[in-house]
Amino acid sequence: MGLSILNADENAIRDAARALVRREVAPHAAHDDAHEIYPRRNMELLGQQGYLGMIVDPAFGGAGASYLAQTLVVEALAEADPATAVVYEVHNSLHIEAIWRFGTDEQRRRWLPDLCQGKAIGAFALSEAEAGSNAAALIARARRVNGGYGLTGRKMFITGGGEADRYLVFATVNPDLKEGGITAFVVAKDAAGLSFGPPMDKMGIRAARTSEVILDNVFVPESDRLGQEGDGYSMALYLLDGGRIGIAAQGLGIMQAALSRSLHYARERHQFGRPIGTFEGVQWRLANMATDLHAARLMTYEAARHREEGPAQRPLFAMAKLFSSEHAVRHAEDAIQIFGGYGYMTEFGVERLLRDAKITEIYEGTSEIMRWIIASQLLHDYDLDNI
Repeated sequence: MGLSILNADENAIRDAARALVRREVAPHAAHDDAHEIYPRRNMELLGQQGYLGMIVDPAFGGAGASYLAQTLVVEALAEADPATAVVYEVHNSLHIEAIWRFGTDEQRRRWLPDLCQGKAIGAFALSEAEAGSNAAALIARARRVNGGYGLTGRKMFITGGGEADRYLVFATVNPDLKEGGITAFVVAKDAAGLSFGPPMDKMGIRAARTSEVILDNVFVPESDRLGQEGDGYSMALYLLDGGRIGIAAQGLGIMQAALSRSLHYARERHQFGRPIGTFEGVQWRLANMATDLHAARLMTYEAARHREEGPAQRPLFAMAKLFSSEHAVRHAEDAIQIFGGYGYMTEFGVERLLRDAKITEIYEGTSEIMRWIIASQLLHDYDLDNI
């Protein structure tokens, strides 16, 4: 059933993506989570079906679709498997989009076709142990050498670390320049000196491997630098704007799963001689979940439609992520409460919603950073003496 807030073409994309996900991804999502199986097969399938690099021009292997279309795919994936959704989101919003928007035509021709077909998976290596929310504080170095750069440093919490085929690595050419020295490079997995820490043992999205990326004087030719020296910081902020729309969509998928499963259980589960859905306490939870989901969709879809306006709409992107992620956590808790004791058991799958939802409040900008972005714009726009 289509959504009235989408047009016919958008609903067609949504319905097709959901059908594919339910048929090919959902059946093995719980198994992949339990055994921490990286979703490469899902990514290859999405590439074969034309769902990777959706915003990229067909001349470079993409679909030439809208940002909203890509957002709808993230939502569909997250309803079944948030781990695949975040691998997809990083691959598209942070890695492919970087090359599409900031690469030369030669770089686009060299890298994008394989990325759009799922033959290669891209990762985003910005965070460090002491530079998470404050990305300008990163200390990874890019020293000029003959023909390119030598990269040294350690990147922390990298989605796909050790699994992805290419890494968008941010390092500084001059620490004294602070954010003005940060530069972006595309590094292949088999580059000499590049290694990875063991998979981190996480609370949720366990199939989406997260590892440290270690750079020990990794040579990167100048032709693999993305943009100019010093462009990296503004580039990263621009990409994270889109990433936040993707995480908002991940929250939508989790909210939809929480509501769908809760509705089914409320109809089937009987207590005191009748379905628990006839009790006001359950009905009110369901009503609030449906209302929040609709509001979150409106915010996220609006943010996706304004993506091309860039940093001017940064507070809008932050609002969508903030609202969607925090309500995803709340709705996962509601689903567990509606299921009662069964909700706490892994067999019923709703406990995984909570484990997977929590990270949406943290990565690609914590809720605190989202509030700071929004408040900074408010304080800039309003004369407080006249409020």
